[in-house]
Parts: sequence; structure tokens; C-alpha cells
Amino acid sequence: MADKKLQPIIVKRIKKVHHAAHGGAWKIAYADFMTAMMAFFLLMWLLGSTSKGDLQGIANYFNAPLKVAMQGGDGSGNSSSIIPGGGNDLSKVHGQVQRSESNETSDRKQSLDAAKAERARQDATRIKSLQAKVDSMISGNPKLNEYRSQIRIDVTPDGLQIQIVDEHNRPMFDSGSAIVKPYMQDILREVGAALGGAENRISLSGHTDAAPYGNGDRGYSNWELSGDRANASRRELIAAGMPADKLARVVGVAASDLLDSDNPRAPQNRRITITVLTREAEERLLGKQSRSSPPSLTPAEKHDNPPPQQPSATDNGGKARQSTP
Repeated sequence: MADKKLQPIIVKRIKKVHHAAHGGAWKIAYADFMTAMMAFFLLMWLLGSTSKGDLQGIANYFNAPLKVAMQGGDGSGNSSSIIPGGGNDLSKVHGQVQRSESNETSDRKQSLDAAKAERARQDATRIKSLQAKVDSMISGNPKLNEYRSQIRIDVTPDGLQIQIVDEHNRPMFDSGSAIVKPYMQDILREVGAALGGAENRISLSGHTDAAPYGNGDRGYSNWELSGDRANASRRELIAAGMPADKLARVVGVAASDLLDSDNPRAPQNRRITITVLTREAEERLLGKQSRSSPPSLTPAEKHDNPPPQQPSATDNGGKARQSTP
């Protein structure tokens, strides 16, 4: 027994350690999960209530935002939802244009351009036909063919222009007068008959040369004289059967539009110009509402009585005028 070793007594003491409190971390994770689910279901609801065109437009915006901002992306912008909407289109940003709107504008512009081109083509056909008719009328009439050098027919941007010009030995009017010469009357009557069936409206203008008209009663000048001559020509055209409502305007322009600008007093500057207007020229010269408004008249056109004959260079010893307008 004495040899037996004594075993030490070992006492094991287990120390109990308390874990830290768990807290509410799991609650935060759960809240994040519920928020994500709410956002997901909200997104699905929005996708289900948005039209296909709007979805395509939004997708294009996120795929190429610069393209949408500069040129406009796909998307009709038409909503198929039964829920009525209002206010501004939230899918648009500053500078963005829906392609459907730009397409509608482009289609409208193309339609207008096509209509304008068709109208110009019809005008060109009518004017060409009218030119051939007037040429044939002059060539087939021996009396008018005699005055062929005084009748000038041209196609201009404004339409068919017929000019009756003076010659040294064959003036259309007496000096300083608006009384139509007999042969000028014949020309106007034939032209009026030829233009009677024209569909387009007509502009009539009187011109003088640059010789000043001095000592006229109450300031009578080349302006009044050119207007009186234009109105005298108008009366002859109407007497030949041309409808009065075909005249869009009757004006006197004096010497403001010379035919021979190098020689302001040349006889050919004294002329009567009859222009069969194209539709474009009519709108440009008279305004968009020209067809619904009455023709513009000069003050001298307010009456149909022939204007009194004014003193001429031959009638007054050369004191009334310095040359023949």
C-alpha cells in the first residue's frame, strides 16, 4: 500500500459562458426581402398595364438613350389600357419625339408636297394648252397677225404672260390718254375671247415709260394714267366675253417695271400686261384667301365710266408731257 502512488485529485470546473444576444438582424433581412417582393409585384403590375408601344419606347430609351434624345425612339405612345390617363407623357424627356408623331408630320408634309406638285403639273398643262390656243388664234387671224410684233407671249414663273406693247408708228393709246385705239380694241377683244374659258385667274397691269407727266390736273401722273389704261383694257376684255370674276387684280404700275431698262423712254415700255396666274402665283401675290375674297381694284376701277382724256403733248403744245407715255 505504501508503494502505491497517490493519484492527485483533479476537480473539473465547467465555466458556463453566455452567448451574446442575437438582436434583430433577421428582421432587417426579412424587411429587405418584403421590400424587394413589393417592388417586384409593382413592376409586374406596371408592365401589365402599359401598352406594347410604350414598353418598346422605354426599352429603346434604356438601350440607346442618346438616340432617343436626339432623334426619337420606337413607340406609338398609344395606350391600350382601359384606365384613362391624363397630364404629360411621363415616358418623354426634353428633346424626345415619339416616332409616330414624327412619322405623321412627315406623311402630312409629303401629302402636301404631292398635292402641290400635282397642282403645279395641272397648271403647267393648262397654261401650255392656253398658249397654243392664243398662238393659233393670232396666226389664224389676218388682222391680228399684222400686229404680231406688238404681241409678246411668254411662259413665266407666274403663269402665261401676254404683253401688248407700243410701237413708234402704232401706239395703243393716244398720248396722255386712256382711250383705246381701234386696232388695240381688236387685239383685246380677241384675247378676251380666247381667255374666256381659262380656269386660272388673271392679273392685268398697265405700264408707261419713264417720261414724267407734268402739269396734270390735281396731280394726275403716270400712276393714274397706267391705272386708267389698265381699266380701259379690262372693259374691252370683259366686253369680249371674259367673265369679270376671272380678274384677280387690275393695277397701274407706271414706269416701275420697265421692259427696256436701258432706254426708259422706249415705246415698248408702254404696254398692257395680261398674266394668266398659276395657283402658286395667285396665293403668293394675293394671299391664301384670294379665291374667297373679291379681286383687288385700283381706285380708278370703282366706276366703269371711261376716264376723261388728259392733255397730251400734241394737244397742249408739248407742255403737258415731255414725251409720249
